[in-house]
Amino acid sequence: MNQAEALAMVGTMAEMQDHHNRQVHPQWREQGYAYYRAVWVECAELLDHFGWKWWKHQQPDLDQVKLEIVDIWHFGLSDLMRAGTLDDEVAELLVSASENTPDPDAEAFRLAVEDLAQETLRSRVFATAPFAQVLRALPLPLDELFRMYVGKNVLNNFRQDHGYKTGEYRKLWHGREDNEHLVEVLHGLECAPEDVPKTVYEQLRSLYSVA
Repeated sequence: MNQAEALAMVGTMAEMQDHHNRQVHPQWREQGYAYYRAVWVECAELLDHFGWKWWKHQQPDLDQVKLEIVDIWHFGLSDLMRAGTLDDEVAELLVSASENTPDPDAEAFRLAVEDLAQETLRSRVFATAPFAQVLRALPLPLDELFRMYVGKNVLNNFRQDHGYKTGEYRKLWHGREDNEHLVEVLHGLECAPEDVPKTVYEQLRSLYSVA
């Protein structure tokens, strides 16, 4: 992947994130939301999906792990945009995280997640370099992060459109969380990249309407 492609992906994600944030609050940049706090809490949820308990058998749920990373990136993007630090260097870090990835190492991944949480708590801002290391350690390349981000962003917009903020939204459909349905929709997509947002939204609406 070249730098231009990476910049285009990051730019597209930033536009989608800004649109979603404005759904939550039109002046989201001035509200002082603690995005850093959301990041480290998501790190704990991520580890629960990956598994860390030595006293019981746990099988990593990699689809949900990746979605948790995407959630972290939603908050990270928001923090970077608000601070005015979403620049070419961020794209370079994400590209580098997709290159020369090591063989999967469960403990190395757990440590990378903890490093991200620790640096986020220390600085109280989104820590881009530790986040890139989480991507590298799993691994989760930028093109896959992009595809999953688009899908989760669409789900977030779908939630807002169906009463998430007012408490009317139902997160469980047919006894399963909406995230699980999203994973299945993304796996079964057969459409052009530019059609992904509309196609995912329509499929989620179809599933939700009969739940």
